[in-house]
Amino acid sequence: MLNNVEKVVLAYSGGLDTSIILKWLRDEYDCEVVTFTADIGQGEEVEPARAKATAMGIKEIYIDDLREEFARDFVFPMFRANAIYEGEYLLGTSIARPLIAKRQIEIANETGADAVSHGATGKGNDQIRFELGYYALKPDVQVIAPWREWDLNSREKLLAYAADHGIPIDQQKGQKSPYSMDANLLHISYEGGILESPWAAPEESMWRWSVSPEAAPDEPVVLELSYKNGDIVAINDNKMSPAEVMLYLNKVAGANGIGRADIVENRYVGMKSRGCYETPAGTVMLKAHRAIESITLDREVAHLKDELMPRYAKLIYNGYWWSPEMRMMQTMIDTSQATVNGKVRMTLYKGNVIVTGRESVSDSLFDENIATFEDDAGAYDQTDAAGFIKLNALRLRIAGKKR
Repeated sequence: MLNNVEKVVLAYSGGLDTSIILKWLRDEYDCEVVTFTADIGQGEEVEPARAKATAMGIKEIYIDDLREEFARDFVFPMFRANAIYEGEYLLGTSIARPLIAKRQIEIANETGADAVSHGATGKGNDQIRFELGYYALKPDVQVIAPWREWDLNSREKLLAYAADHGIPIDQQKGQKSPYSMDANLLHISYEGGILESPWAAPEESMWRWSVSPEAAPDEPVVLELSYKNGDIVAINDNKMSPAEVMLYLNKVAGANGIGRADIVENRYVGMKSRGCYETPAGTVMLKAHRAIESITLDREVAHLKDELMPRYAKLIYNGYWWSPEMRMMQTMIDTSQATVNGKVRMTLYKGNVIVTGRESVSDSLFDENIATFEDDAGAYDQTDAAGFIKLNALRLRIAGKKR
């Protein structure tokens, strides 16, 4: 345990775990607790956290709507890089943690707190993501991770602690979900329960944001996404903020059976983990962004971005959003997006995201006169290809002769 902690900022949801952490921090550290609750689009009311914190005697309570900042400063920059971890995961939980860490440190500075605390377990990635962010933004901050200190390592022990200390527990209406879930504007994740077996198929009743492709409408939905500097700025010519874009795409794409993923991923702590994800907006955004880049990015720039992307995605997954190498990569990626302007037409149909058109009036590198299979009126001299091929074949021919 740490010594001489006077005030701590707790990332507080108002649920069972963080309510117990709130009480535990005051008892174990005899310190003042500031609660911070972030609305990042999880789709649940965050204001009840204020009443719970007040009932537990908390004087300084922060409840912040961070949806626009999350979409604008974290999700959109990530999609400029076409980031996807291990070929499948669109990093929905990973990209939210650096924002929460940032705001916690800001509150610590505002309130004079000397410590921060989170409810992530010692088995997962989130403890790393939070704490790397804390230390990058406030190097001397003290970090309290209760799950690495206490012995309340089961739900039964948590409930017993709550009962012993008079901590109110919300009564669930109906059957409680057996899954551990995390939600924000970008995704909702499911872990635990039957999903702990990688062979077990997820139950249809588990999914919250999307219908199955079989149950999706029989009529396709056509969207036109407008891009400026690599970001979506309008849908069907209706201007939208980043958060509005994501809310709209989540609704429309989810209704058309888009965005489900069932993944076994490699956690940074060393274990494999199976999770299911719904990322309707992100699935559309990734496909559309690659489409607009296909006509506006130089070939070598596009290929270099593709080479860097796995490293970029791994940095986010492992918690290094605030690292020097991430800042360097983001600067390079953002520079590449100066010409990524135009429109992409998408068709959403029964789980499929289909690109049916892309255009850029100002920045397209696609030249129909050169690309045509018809007479190009001398725009391209096909005889130039002979020398090009022979020069590139020279080393192959030399090696062939040696054989």
